[in-house]
Amino acid sequence: MNYQALHEITFYVMYFATGLATFVIGERLIFYVVTLRQARSFESLLIAEGGDAAQLVGRLDSRESVPADALRRMVELRHRMHTRQDQEDISEAIYLSLKAKLQRYLWILDTVVTAAPLLGLLGTILGIIETFSVLAHSGISDPSGVAAGIGTALFATGLGIAIALYGLIFFNLFQERVERISEHLRVIILYAGLEKREGTASHVPD
Repeated sequence: MNYQALHEITFYVMYFATGLATFVIGERLIFYVVTLRQARSFESLLIAEGGDAAQLVGRLDSRESVPADALRRMVELRHRMHTRQDQEDISEAIYLSLKAKLQRYLWILDTVVTAAPLLGLLGTILGIIETFSVLAHSGISDPSGVAAGIGTALFATGLGIAIALYGLIFFNLFQERVERISEHLRVIILYAGLEKREGTASHVPD
């Protein structure tokens, strides 16, 4: 078995995982910054300024966003809210579907964080096996050669841990952003639903 080739493959896989994680981190950073800003803006219009959800939806552009989607769905489904239970069920369904969008691609970071140290350990084991295989065949007795081979093998473990830490920092940051945006979405959805009950002709009975 070619342990050297397997050892190199583990490095290529870890490099690919780093690149994939970096792409996801960049995309999610932009997404969460824009989404959080929009959610705060919509919440301010609906609560602090007493804006009407239907009027706010009419002023939205055609670009898709999670907060705008929450408002559109709530306004579109108002005609189905005949009781308080209907409103609660629809609100919860909208919230859950939108939260799934907020968590999109985070499983990739979670997988990288979990797999990177294991890949690093695998690379180290393969590297050590390769070193001792060379020693067994060539009979090298120079300690520096053995140390260099083991050092290269241990580098895989260090790289795997570094990748895991890199991904873990942003994974935890994004989880916190998801929770903050989710809180704003709940307020937006609930306030849009309250407007339905407060209308004179659109009252939702208890």
